[in-house]
Amino acid sequence: MGTKKKTTIKDIANVLGLTPSAVSKALNNHPRISEKTKVSVQQVAKDINYQPNYLASALRRGKSNLVGVIIPRANSSFFSAVLESIENALNIEGYNIIISQSYESFEKECRTIDALLFTQVDGIIASLANETKDFSYYEKIKSKGIPLVLFDRGENDLGVDYIGIDDYKSSHMVVDHLVQQNCKRIAHIGGFSHTRIFKNRIRGYRDALEKHCLPLDEDLIFECNLTKKNGRLIMEELLNHQNRPDAVYVAGDYAALGALEFLKEKNIKVPEEIAIVGFGNEPFTSLVSPSITTIEQHSTEIGKLTAEAFLRRIKESDTPPVLNKMILDPELIIRDSSKKKKLIYGPFI
Repeated sequence: MGTKKKTTIKDIANVLGLTPSAVSKALNNHPRISEKTKVSVQQVAKDINYQPNYLASALRRGKSNLVGVIIPRANSSFFSAVLESIENALNIEGYNIIISQSYESFEKECRTIDALLFTQVDGIIASLANETKDFSYYEKIKSKGIPLVLFDRGENDLGVDYIGIDDYKSSHMVVDHLVQQNCKRIAHIGGFSHTRIFKNRIRGYRDALEKHCLPLDEDLIFECNLTKKNGRLIMEELLNHQNRPDAVYVAGDYAALGALEFLKEKNIKVPEEIAIVGFGNEPFTSLVSPSITTIEQHSTEIGKLTAEAFLRRIKESDTPPVLNKMILDPELIIRDSSKKKKLIYGPFI
């Protein structure tokens, strides 16, 4: 069976006895085309299922009103909230977004960038994949004069607008809190240190331990993709450690959940024996038992500021760029997983 032929402007013109140029003008509401002709063209277009070629239109106009948004994964409350905020702000200004997930894959990220450039998007907003170490594809975006804004995960060397939270400060807040809970041996399950945000979280963790005169054990520092499975596997390794930790700071809530589940399966009391702190304030962190202490990343505000940075970049395209780097203060949400219960000693019998 052959492929069904796609209807074109010429098909509409043939039905109505018009020129393709007149049909095109009617579809684009040209003032020189009568209302009667416009109505006829719209009706025939509907009858023969004509679909405009937006790519061709974008090439002609030099503007598509499409913005590509690349995120590591959509099943994260943080990224979905940022997306919603970006889309709401851009829709008001007449833009639609094309969403793509990298699934933390550098190769997928590169293919997505090529596809978005081919689609003639007016700009790209992205949060880098965990695997990404080579930024040449992002340099390609810049070299074509297409606005690029990064959020959450971005690199200073790219020289583009960036919106995120203070990851270094976040780690200090976590370690300070755990020390207040009398934790003395704090492990860290982080993302890959070649990514700036995770590098800053690890650096903040190291400096905070030094600030509190706590020993730094390299065997208690792990790098991973921060999946739930990663959290379980690393927690198992930590329990087998010769001198296991009394607290674990996890740079992602899903990995924190995996660690918590493993501890509960092994009948390890949380937080009495091992305290847990996550990162991201995913909705489930307040619902599990014990509820998980975590860092709030202000996703809605990040999305709003990211959209504003993009719109400003579009409007200022003819002027020398003034880079915007917006760093928000994190918030530590303290819950049961890190609040060590104080022992109450009754009278001796």
